[in-house]
Amino acid sequence: MVKDKTFYKLFLTLTLTIALRNVITFTVNLADSVMLGAYSENALSGVALVNQVQFMLQLMVTGVCEGVQIFISRAWGAKDNTTIKKMINISIKCTAVIAVLVAVLAAVFPHGLLSLLSNEGDIVAEGAGYLKIILFSYLFFAVSTSLITALNGVETVRIGFVTSIMTLCINVALNYCLIFGHFGFPELGARGAAVATLCSRIVECAVILIYVRFVDKKICIRARDFGKIDKTLFADYFKKGLPVFLSSFTWGLAMSIQLGILGHMGKSVVTANSIANTLFQIISVITYASASACTVIISKTIGEGRHELVKPYAKTFQVLFLIIGAATGAAIFALRGTIINFYNVSEEAKNLAVTFLTILSVTVVGTSYQMPCLTGLVRAGGDTSFVFKNDMIFMWCIVLPMSLIAAFYLKLSPAVVFICLKSDQITKCFVAVVKVNRFKWIKTLNHEAQQKQLSKAF
Repeated sequence: MVKDKTFYKLFLTLTLTIALRNVITFTVNLADSVMLGAYSENALSGVALVNQVQFMLQLMVTGVCEGVQIFISRAWGAKDNTTIKKMINISIKCTAVIAVLVAVLAAVFPHGLLSLLSNEGDIVAEGAGYLKIILFSYLFFAVSTSLITALNGVETVRIGFVTSIMTLCINVALNYCLIFGHFGFPELGARGAAVATLCSRIVECAVILIYVRFVDKKICIRARDFGKIDKTLFADYFKKGLPVFLSSFTWGLAMSIQLGILGHMGKSVVTANSIANTLFQIISVITYASASACTVIISKTIGEGRHELVKPYAKTFQVLFLIIGAATGAAIFALRGTIINFYNVSEEAKNLAVTFLTILSVTVVGTSYQMPCLTGLVRAGGDTSFVFKNDMIFMWCIVLPMSLIAAFYLKLSPAVVFICLKSDQITKCFVAVVKVNRFKWIKTLNHEAQQKQLSKAF
């Protein structure tokens, strides 16, 4: 175990700040759902359809940014500010292209796009009205996410937390005014929620741009830095970043299929999964935040050339991940009954939700270990392709086929199917413990000469 208190202070600061930001982001989405649910069921359902489109956009943008963050943190450790600026240029342009393409698709085919997700005309119409407005926020979201991720990469995380609080306040206030027509504002329903989100995204992007231009002293990026993309650096990024992007995108597709499997097992199963997933998302934010913190610390350490610290850091991280997993699992198990009592649903749905949460209280221990080990340690070390291949094998070759057979061929109970869907969270641990502790995942991101140095260090 590492004894340096600075290491633990940095890890806790990064983890807690990122976790709090994620909780606030989740609260924004929850506030939208609660207010729209109070307005009308069609408005809530229509926006839920659009959220599936935005979910895929978020995964693609995040996939680009997570790959970029590895390069930025390495460059931060090496005090290579030029590379940091070039990577931000790549990140913003790539995510902007994705955002514009999705926005154009949504603008040209709003009804057609949402009809793929539902055949209910009233719901599709509500969603289309929301989509026609919210699509203008996609570019602002892409730029904000790129800059926040870059700032995380250089250990500046508070601005992301502050902007998240600001976004929450603006979004909730405007939702209240525009959805219901309070304080003299027009009653716009779902379209009002779209306007509120658009305004909050614009303000968020503006605040981050102002911070980067006038406050930040680490990146110091200016308009002149957004010129031509460095072709050599982009080629290096494409090689290492593409697996990260594909991993994020295919994971999103797999989650949609998992929802589809449970969705065909009855209304009570869908309700129970929704309840269980809501609690899981809130409590497990610390797990996903720890992976992001780990990425920054390991990438920076390698960039600094302090290779002798990577092994003790990795071993300490594994212990911390297990502690986080045990605490998270205990919290889910302890709160499962209390949370469910807040829901006015059938007894069958309540019982299933308790069962699902009990299963999650066990599998989250595996998630808290293998996920940050693979997406934090291994990916930060430069072995991005391994994580992608591992995810593809477990999810697409084992979990989904096994779950489909269990649900529709063997007609097994929802609990057994749910276990099948979450089984990879435990089995991946065996791969993670072997992969991480062999220390063959430390790789260069560009210069081959550096790889020889790394090979000698490990």
